Amino acid sequence: MAEAALRLSRIGSGLGIGLWKEAWPIILDGAVVGEIANQETVEVGVRPGRHRLRLGQGRHVSPERSFDVTQDEVVGFRCHSPRFWPQLVAAQVKNDLWITLKRE
Repeated sequence: MAEAALRLSRIGSGLGIGLWKEAWPIILDGAVVGEIANQETVEVGVRPGRHRLRLGQGRHVSPERSFDVTQDEVVGFRCHSPRFWPQLVAAQVKNDLWITLKRE
């Protein structure tokens, strides 16, 4: 039973051509636990402790982020696709720049 929560908010469409149309898989501790669509906020129940979070799949992924959560805590992250052309160009070479994932 989950005793804490992870809240993800996907903001803006960014420049990722076609990327804004697809829902991104939410990967928590190596397992897909849901997905998040453009302009959506999703909450996922988690157990207290240390976790690893990544969004996307294939060439369109975020960097992996670790976080700690305590009993009854809600940990929030914001995510979006590239917003500026230099980031879009860099993401062509470094896949984990396709999705920005930042803790709130």
